[in-house]
Amino acid sequence: MILIPILALIVGVLLGAVVSAQVPLAMAPYVSVAVLAGLDSICGGSRSYLEGKFQQDIFVSGFLFNILVAIFFVWLGIGIGMNLMLAAGIVFGMRIFTNLSLIRRLFLSRMAEQRKRQVLVRDASAENDSPQEA
Repeated sequence: MILIPILALIVGVLLGAVVSAQVPLAMAPYVSVAVLAGLDSICGGSRSYLEGKFQQDIFVSGFLFNILVAIFFVWLGIGIGMNLMLAAGIVFGMRIFTNLSLIRRLFLSRMAEQRKRQVLVRDASAENDSPQEA
């Protein structure tokens, strides 16, 4: 299930590299913050999947809600003359780095558990293969 967002991200990056479309300058702040919000949701969804807590409806609603709230904050910031885009970038950036560090820890702990299981299986099979004393 988690492969869908990862594949969508890969397809989006490849399309972005191949297609030469330019974002209008007036839309650039909205698009940049929306992309950060989407990446944050993908990282959070990946982390929850690895933790065994992933729920597709929460992921999809969170993905859309994060993007809409981010766009709203940029619009509000432009309206009041305050650079809320920078604040959103900092918050989403921190959340992305936090989620990526937790994903890394989960992978490393799973790899350590897998190595430990392999050693236990190897030791158990070595005990069974050793000659029995009469």
